[in-house]
Amino acid sequence: MFVLVISFFVYLLLSWSGSMSIQEVTIAFLLAVAVSFVASGSSRPGFWSMRGLDPRKWWLFFRYVFGPFAAGLTQANWDVAKRVITGEINPGIVKFNPRLKTDAGRMMLANSITLTPGTLTVDIDDDGVFYVHSINLTSLTPTEQDVCGTFAQWARRLAG
Repeated sequence: MFVLVISFFVYLLLSWSGSMSIQEVTIAFLLAVAVSFVASGSSRPGFWSMRGLDPRKWWLFFRYVFGPFAAGLTQANWDVAKRVITGEINPGIVKFNPRLKTDAGRMMLANSITLTPGTLTVDIDDDGVFYVHSINLTSLTPTEQDVCGTFAQWARRLAG
């Protein structure tokens, strides 16, 4: 039902041109039914939930994106630029476990690491252990803070 309603309103929002005809509403409804049918058959039970509509989670997410993530992104850009100019690199792959329980949290952390210049999430195994390539390794057994800063804490806070 959730997918049906969201699909219906998104179609109407995207196709709205100042007025709405009965044909547009009918097409929106038919497409929403088709999308919800496909979505219900291709997802596991409980995948579509109302949890993502919590305004507190959205507020925390925006605080993360425009706070710690933006700061980490800026710092990483300067660091990579400096390393490209000076040639001071020590590349390698490290392994660490951020103790994230949900796939959404793992995805958020992996994308945050990969979007930051100089690092790349190579793999996440079934136990949630991350393998990250870094342009500059400071130790062979780095801490979570060394690899991704506060990104893992925010991923635990936002997605578990």
